[in-house]
Amino acid sequence: MKNRLEEIRNERGLSQEELAGILEVSRQTISSLENGRYNPSILLAFRIAQTFGYRIEDIFIYEGEGE
Repeated sequence: MKNRLEEIRNERGLSQEELAGILEVSRQTISSLENGRYNPSILLAFRIAQTFGYRIEDIFIYEGEGE
């Protein structure tokens, strides 16, 4: 799954540490999300979307099986 988290975070002028604090996760979680090494739980995805005022699918792009 791809995502636009880093792009959106940078547009808002937030560091990984600042976003991690808002979402109550570690900075490493934000880094792993941005680098595609970690897929968020549905609850975390909702919190991220709410934080930025986007729909989940505007941030996280599902590519399907084998794509």
